[in-house]
Amino acid sequence: MSRVAAAQFAAGTEVTVNLAACLRAIDAAAEADAELVVLPEFCHHLSWYADRAHARRAACRIGDEFLTAVAERAARHSLYVKIGVGLARDDGRTTATSLLYGPDGALLGESDKQVLMGAENDYFDPGETDSPVIDTPIGRLGMYACMEGVINEVTRSLAVRGAQILLNSLNSFAVDEASLHVPVRAAENKVWVVASNKVGPLLPEQLVPEIAARLGVPPDRLHGAGESQIVAPDGTVVAIAPPTGEAIVVADIDVARADDKIRPDGTDLLAARRPEIYHRLTEPSARTAPPGAASVTAAVVAADVALVRAAARAGAALIVLPELADIPLGDLIDALADSTAHAVVSVRDGAANHGLLVHAGGVVGRQPQLHPTRRHPWLTELGDDLLVFELPWGRVAIVVGDDAIFPETFRLAAVADADVVAVTHTPSEPWELRLGLAERSAENRLNIVAAGYDADGEFRGACYALSPDFTLWTAWHGPFTGVISHPVVSATVAGSVGLSAAVRPAQAVNRNVSKGTNLVDGRPLRPLAIASSGTEVIR
Repeated sequence: MSRVAAAQFAAGTEVTVNLAACLRAIDAAAEADAELVVLPEFCHHLSWYADRAHARRAACRIGDEFLTAVAERAARHSLYVKIGVGLARDDGRTTATSLLYGPDGALLGESDKQVLMGAENDYFDPGETDSPVIDTPIGRLGMYACMEGVINEVTRSLAVRGAQILLNSLNSFAVDEASLHVPVRAAENKVWVVASNKVGPLLPEQLVPEIAARLGVPPDRLHGAGESQIVAPDGTVVAIAPPTGEAIVVADIDVARADDKIRPDGTDLLAARRPEIYHRLTEPSARTAPPGAASVTAAVVAADVALVRAAARAGAALIVLPELADIPLGDLIDALADSTAHAVVSVRDGAANHGLLVHAGGVVGRQPQLHPTRRHPWLTELGDDLLVFELPWGRVAIVVGDDAIFPETFRLAAVADADVVAVTHTPSEPWELRLGLAERSAENRLNIVAAGYDADGEFRGACYALSPDFTLWTAWHGPFTGVISHPVVSATVAGSVGLSAAVRPAQAVNRNVSKGTNLVDGRPLRPLAIASSGTEVIR
């Protein structure tokens, strides 16, 4: 067992005050007998500057007074300290960098942030190398920062290369960091995550009222959202701090749990990946397809032809059924008669599992499952590409069976300019519904309509609709609640057999979460080029 800690505190423009907060947090972690503590991002100075030159003047330098004090405090208490700072590099770059200091005060690793958020693009240079995996006596550690955890590539790369504990330093006012983006990275990779966020103003305090008024948001929404946390490999949050106030949370973790990548059916989560079919993800992309309809009605229904007929007559444009639903294809087609609805269902076709796109005239699209699963021993014929089908109201991709647990599947849909993804699956772990599909919608700007029977045989369906309130620093249609990218979720309740809800195909065009930060087109390509474990681990 290892004891780890996540600290949260405010950091302003006074470097001495910020350093005191860092040292106070390290002392608190040591007093709690922690072996490792994660501090927030931009501990040295608010990430708000007059210009790039100002950011460089304010940045730390390796071996300077600020970082030396942190290193010495780590050595005094014999613990690992992960901290995020702006760093002035000798080659002229200024980077947003995660640093790991060891129990002897030595600098063990550096990770320059590869995905910058909004105005950070004006001040800092993005990382040019992938984040290292650092082998230590308490486990193999991987570092990332804030926006790098709002998409999947950086953490996925660390997990594929053997990281057991992911250390995340945040500087965020988004409340969906703690509720979604942080825990899902643990669950989808079966690793531990220790995440530390800020509290207090994230802008110069004297400017907060004016900027809040200009944006039309409450001033306290421009404060760090706190809720620093420690998350287990199944996505369970084992310790969490409050949303406000300086705090530290501590947990004893069994690091070896992160070596078990086996799903309930015996499938190895990472070994089942198929890097050979992800090649499109390693290439630059930009959306070229026009927007779909502003809104359409989607429905999820249990395996009952009467439910399909009722949804079609009620005006649903898209109806999704569970994987391998026991409905004769002819009956399904008949149920769509006299409607313009399309239905999605999965069928076994010899040694393949095919998702079918069906309307009143018959089958109009076919998507083979892409990834193997022990759940279907007969599934030996796999597809090699994710297809997108043009419908009158938008572009639809079909995700079949256990393809739904792979972030890469939905990334393929996004780079192919899908608007809506129909998921016909069998969820077998709680995180898949609680975190997984919501994250796939959020990080790709995809509407998702999913139906399946869970491990207990209960029907589970949901629609994940994109909100028009997304891009920061633009006018919002509704009150700003601190939720940035989390979709609007409509889900079935226990005992129900279906629901319908609106999804918004046109919103899939907008992937710009802030100035200079595009969730899909801005994904880092270096982590995606890593096809398997074997990249060097720092020892």
